Amino acid sequence: MIDLRLLREDPDRVRASQRARGEDVALVDSLLSADERRRSSGVRFDELRAEQKSLGKLIPKASAEEKAELLKRAEQLKADVKAADAERDAADTETQELLLQLGNLVHPDVPVGGEEDFVTLETHGEIRDFAAEGFEPKDHLELGTILGAIDTERGAKVSGSRFYFLTGIGALLELALVNAAIAQATAAGFTPMLTPALVRPHSMAGTGFLGQAAQDVYHLDKDDLYLVGTSEVALAAYHMDEIIDADRLPLRYAGFSPCFRREAGSHGKDTRGIFRVHQFDKVEMFSYVAPEDSQAEHQRLLDWEKQWLTSLELPFRVIDVASADLGSSASRKFDCEAWIPTQGKYRELTSTSDCTEFQSRRLQIRVRDGKQVKPLATLNGTLCAVPRTIVAILENHQQADGSVRVPEILRPYLGGREVLEPVAK
Repeated sequence: MIDLRLLREDPDRVRASQRARGEDVALVDSLLSADERRRSSGVRFDELRAEQKSLGKLIPKASAEEKAELLKRAEQLKADVKAADAERDAADTETQELLLQLGNLVHPDVPVGGEEDFVTLETHGEIRDFAAEGFEPKDHLELGTILGAIDTERGAKVSGSRFYFLTGIGALLELALVNAAIAQATAAGFTPMLTPALVRPHSMAGTGFLGQAAQDVYHLDKDDLYLVGTSEVALAAYHMDEIIDADRLPLRYAGFSPCFRREAGSHGKDTRGIFRVHQFDKVEMFSYVAPEDSQAEHQRLLDWEKQWLTSLELPFRVIDVASADLGSSASRKFDCEAWIPTQGKYRELTSTSDCTEFQSRRLQIRVRDGKQVKPLATLNGTLCAVPRTIVAILENHQQADGSVRVPEILRPYLGGREVLEPVAK
């Protein structure tokens, strides 16, 4: 959530942010009104309580005639205090509910617009000319079948659409990717973490995933637990309700977990293969830093993502995501999109978001710097979303006979294999 003091002092900035997100601007005025009622009712409650306490001291000393009048006033005060307390609680509840609906403030450099209004910042690598090489590229599912690596038919039989098995070399390729990604993150100073896939409602809401993203979340009604769509949730909530000493920052974690997404609203999109699925594994970077360091940390996370994709020898571009496509918790987001040959376009592989103080305020995570205690900043960055990375590797490194060249960084994790060979039928 944002700072209420900032809302009061500069409501136009918050309105502009809401407008850029394509969200309800009137929410700002409703929140200002609720906050004013919360503060005024709080003042009234304090005044009445003070009078009540003063009266309590006068009654024992009063004469019989005065005592009757004072007792009458005390009875009225009791009712007034109760009403003021109820009014204060109601206004506070309304304020908090409205505040949770408000997205993070959009960074002023973010391009304004929807999904297609991003700005391309960088392009890396060379796109292969398969025609010049004399063959038509196969898509990842055909290659996965040839290699005995991907089985979507049995995935659908067992679990339904958008589920899959990674088999044989496909399973080994996932493990190689995860180990290589964790090795890079560890070398960069991240603490590796295996995180829970089930979290409590407060953890999910605190990271901002029960707002506009709620339709994509799986909920276990009987247990009132949520399946995470990213280990960002568990990593953000790891330090909730804690005060962290400033000299411990930055704290950096690399979480590995299964991820679950309904993919609501994606009917008909990416139905072939494993690009858009309901369950996948992912290595996620997460940082806790001082608020003034968040933009620099955001660039560092992007650099680590670029290092990873470059090591996989993939052509990719970096985009500055437009305001209406940010997600509620992000102030700014960069995506790295890899070239997918059979689709003839770039598709998102990694993403990094600067959430500033938005999540830490919700989760009550603060930093102690000298005598000052204040919210800190949180950031996240996908290092390796496994299925999409496998898609990009198979399609970009395929050879005419259906084999796939293994990027050098993965070879030590694949028993030294330089090529993934088709399986005998």
